[in-house]
Amino acid sequence: MLVLTRKLDESIIIGNDIVVKVVSIAGSQVHIGISAPREVPIYRQEIYDLVRSGNREAVATTDQSGEQADLLAGFLRRAGRRNPVSETSS
Repeated sequence: MLVLTRKLDESIIIGNDIVVKVVSIAGSQVHIGISAPREVPIYRQEIYDLVRSGNREAVATTDQSGEQADLLAGFLRRAGRRNPVSETSS
């Protein structure tokens, strides 16, 4: 990790087009401004972590739903019936 010291109104540049500037300092809080192209996503760390966690849970749920559908299809095959799930999705 690169650690830099910056004073009020000083900036750092990331790549060619991202500028991070110290806008104000109030007690233990530092306010920063970020100038970046619109296509560059910028998140607070806690929000980013929540989104990633939610995505992982969604994938796990989807995987489990697929496994449940496969189990149901196998059960129905053994029972001599067609899978109603595949009939509705065709």
